[in-house]
Amino acid sequence: MGEAIGAVLPLGVGVALSPLPIVAVVLMLGSRRGRVNGPVFLLGWILGLAVVGTAVLLLAAAAGPADDGEPSAWVGWLKLALGVLVLLLAVRSWRKRPTGDDEPELPGWMSALDTWSARRALGLGAALAAVNPKNLMLTVAAGAAIAQTDIDAAEQAVALAVFVLIGALGPGLPVALTFALGDRATTMLAELKTWLARHNAAVLTVVLLLIGTKLIGDGIAGLSG
Repeated sequence: MGEAIGAVLPLGVGVALSPLPIVAVVLMLGSRRGRVNGPVFLLGWILGLAVVGTAVLLLAAAAGPADDGEPSAWVGWLKLALGVLVLLLAVRSWRKRPTGDDEPELPGWMSALDTWSARRALGLGAALAAVNPKNLMLTVAAGAAIAQTDIDAAEQAVALAVFVLIGALGPGLPVALTFALGDRATTMLAELKTWLARHNAAVLTVVLLLIGTKLIGDGIAGLSG
């Protein structure tokens, strides 16, 4: 199980370092319904990661190991393909970065977050975790990495839980700070939101480059092993 947890830790960090979801939860926390919508958004985020990860593990179990008892070659090919796609996302993110004095463009839906219901906050958290291309690919990669270790179902569940916990740290930290520090967290979170909005593309590019390179390396190692 240690091997599986070690494999998913960097992928979980990659999910946690998602600037726009952190900005979204900070905006929610500053709204009238912030103390409800913020935690509900985090719950949706956790559910999204858990559902995708569980689906990958179930599919991997159905596929089964290769005839010699080793993980099937599809795991290596999947990691290789995901690594290439993640690197392409890194290039796309870098090209879309604001330059000079240009102000970063945030999604239009962020301006209406203060009017959202808890139900919509839950759905947004789940969508950003499970449907966002970056997080979807990293979660699929985590599920494949766990399946590749050929541990039993209970240990797979623990490894997936560790991945989800690490992945939840990004949006979870602002929620924890709000409840722990109250009004004292307002200025801190506002500065964090401004910095992340400005440097979203740069942060995302670096994270994607590191994770994409790792996935390609793991895929090549798995196919040649």
